[in-house]
Amino acid sequence: MTTDAFPPDDIALLPRAEFAFPGPLRDQLVAAVIDGSKTSTTGLLLGYEHAKEPLPSVGSREVVIDSEDRPVGVIEVTEVRVVPLAEVDFAHVVAEGEGDTSIAGWRANHERFWHSAEMRAALDDPAFTVDDETAVVLQRFRLVTHLRPAA
Repeated sequence: MTTDAFPPDDIALLPRAEFAFPGPLRDQLVAAVIDGSKTSTTGLLLGYEHAKEPLPSVGSREVVIDSEDRPVGVIEVTEVRVVPLAEVDFAHVVAEGEGDTSIAGWRANHERFWHSAEMRAALDDPAFTVDDETAVVLQRFRLVTHLRPAA
């Protein structure tokens, strides 16, 4: 990983990696990406479909956005898998860098987020819920560049 300057024109062309919604959770997740403790993330396949966004692909790069809508890093996707929620493995849970010590704890935390009013609003489904069969996108990545915030 480098902290060298990244050409602003290149950053503008990259898709955005936005972890959670702006606020304390995003700040925590972005800090974990920058310090290297977070190297995976989980999204809902339905979220990509609803937003009409393609799934990330291995080798693609994304700019990490903080709660202030500033680019703070660039990540490169190293693996993408789509699995039922019940098949999320412990290695993925640990790589998320959120301190979960069990799959059950990880799932409870993610279900709280996915069942939140913000997520249900983003999906335009006030009754949205997940179950064992819900398709999730497991993404692994590496931090390529830490961008220094603008002064």
